[in-house]
Amino acid sequence: MATKTSIKSVEPNIADLANGWLRAYKLNYKLEQESLNTEIDTALNDYFSKNGGVGGNRPDCKLLLQDKTSSFYPVLIEYKGYKDKLVKLNVDGQVDNKTAKNEPNFKNINSYAVNGAVHYANALLHHTSYTDIIAIGMTGYKDEADNLQYSIGVYYVSKSNFGVGQKIDDYTDFSFLKKENFDSFIEKVKRLQLSQEEIDKLKEQREREIDASLVRLNNDIYQNEKGLGENDRVYLVAASIIATLGIPGKVAPLEKSELKSSLEEGNTDGDILVRKIKAFLNEKQLPREKKDLIVRTLQNTLTTDNINRVENGESQLKRVFTKIVDDLGIYYKIGLTTDFTGKLFNEMYGWLGFSQDKLNDVVLTPSYVAKLLVKLARVNKDSYVWDFATGSAGLLVAAMNEMLNDAKENIKSPDEYQKKAAEIKATQLLGIELLSSVYMLAILNMILMGDGSSNILNKDSLTDFNGNYGFGKTDDKFPADAFVLNPPYSAPGNGMNFVEKALSMMHHGYAAIIIQNSAGSGKAVDYNKRILKHSTLLASIKMPIDLFIGKSSVQTNIYVFRVGEAHQKDDVVKFIDFSNDGYTRSNRKKASNNLRDTDHAKERYQEVVDLVRFGKSKLCLFSEKEYYESTIDPENGADWNQTAPIDTKPTLDDFKKTVSDYLAWEVSNLLKNQDYGDNGLGK
Repeated sequence: MATKTSIKSVEPNIADLANGWLRAYKLNYKLEQESLNTEIDTALNDYFSKNGGVGGNRPDCKLLLQDKTSSFYPVLIEYKGYKDKLVKLNVDGQVDNKTAKNEPNFKNINSYAVNGAVHYANALLHHTSYTDIIAIGMTGYKDEADNLQYSIGVYYVSKSNFGVGQKIDDYTDFSFLKKENFDSFIEKVKRLQLSQEEIDKLKEQREREIDASLVRLNNDIYQNEKGLGENDRVYLVAASIIATLGIPGKVAPLEKSELKSSLEEGNTDGDILVRKIKAFLNEKQLPREKKDLIVRTLQNTLTTDNINRVENGESQLKRVFTKIVDDLGIYYKIGLTTDFTGKLFNEMYGWLGFSQDKLNDVVLTPSYVAKLLVKLARVNKDSYVWDFATGSAGLLVAAMNEMLNDAKENIKSPDEYQKKAAEIKATQLLGIELLSSVYMLAILNMILMGDGSSNILNKDSLTDFNGNYGFGKTDDKFPADAFVLNPPYSAPGNGMNFVEKALSMMHHGYAAIIIQNSAGSGKAVDYNKRILKHSTLLASIKMPIDLFIGKSSVQTNIYVFRVGEAHQKDDVVKFIDFSNDGYTRSNRKKASNNLRDTDHAKERYQEVVDLVRFGKSKLCLFSEKEYYESTIDPENGADWNQTAPIDTKPTLDDFKKTVSDYLAWEVSNLLKNQDYGDNGLGK
């Protein structure tokens, strides 16, 4: 019996050809076993391998090239030796390195040249200061004439594309890496842009990945790390992240290898983390008061005897630090667009199963709802946005994203955009949070987002805030013209006291708040009447009952205001029933995705924004029963939750249907009363 001839890999031939090009270009390349530099070597060693273990990441070839601006670009090359093993893409055209469960697809990473190179590139994004990497795959085969045929894939892997990789162009050799060609190649790389649709898809994917990683991490710590309270878990994550962020050229990220699990006084793993955090915060030039609070809060957890006790040569702190960096590092180092610490907070507290008001008061606003509030408040690049019950700063994160996106869209000079982005982060956002543990999370969130932490204040916004900047320009009023809020519902008026205070301190602008709907139907009457004396209610939006997954069902409404104009009795208010927002939610712990778009959710959220802004002409997905325009009595304060009236007057069609139903009933009765004799058909 004839045996099937196995196809022999031509990888050595491919490697010889490609490395020969590099030699001819006089480029200083390093082969698989050779060192490029310590930082890159360590990253490749620390990252999970192509088989799922730790270490063993060895690109076939690697270079470190510099462009005319002196920026360094690692180039990682992977060779294969079979015909169809260049790249494996998913249905969205992305390099397919993740399974449906958001786990590494080791089969593809191992089998395809580009997929392997992109995997190595992500190791550098995860563990080094390099944020722009060139990943190259090359494979080939011998044709019938024994000639070597080959194909090349060249991809850009960066923070800006969330590490998934973008194809740069088609190439027939590596001459784009030559010194005389490299600058124009990098210019082409920098022109690569993702469409908004692609960015949104990647953001959604990234959010699912973060959710899954946080669940996995929390399960691990909850089950295997005894003696850590819920606050300790949150603080450990926060401390580990801050210690590993680093500041290029000033503060090196803390490496796992630097934690020695020593019991020497002043040199425990906790002491090392605290020193690194202090160095980071000093370089951030945070006000001493803010810096001391952060350090004090984290130090209380990091320096306890239990967490630094050494067992089997390792402290609990080092073990947990390693888990955090390995599980989460890829996300916060590449860059976040989401309320990361809010997700963390909710995940950690989810284990406790509290039902008391205090827990429900600290609840994450889903990112798509945060984005809705920001759009309803008409936030743009020039807005000054504040939040009087900041929590983990999820709403300010959403506002900052919207402001930066608007700036990017409207400012075409890169220098001017960078200047505006810095201004947005430093002076155009202000948040106030009373609980010191939650305040610390808000600070971390904004640091991770590129640092909008400048004006996050640890104060009581109702009694201890005068409207001024908290740091820097402390004598100047914050010129707020946009207010977003998800208040603690246990507060007076369900939290309308925060709304009254904030709007009374604004001269103009818009506000969007999400709150228990009882606030608009009697529970906050006095607050509401006072608010309407200086602000106009534009819209009342009834939200889905299951909006806050994992919390007890709370009926919420969004109220939208124009600030600085008293509400008149003839002002039209838009009432929108948004009970069906297009999302289907579940609350299953092990679900890979608890939120599914099942009915044009994105389009529905945009339509709500358009309806509030422009009115009935924007009706498309919503019915007229779901959109209703009417007025309220400014002296009432309990009539903010209206629904479209039901018309009880019968129409001609109603009459015809009633007659038809009656005749059918009459005929049926007549037939029943007839004597059919033997009516057993078939007998």
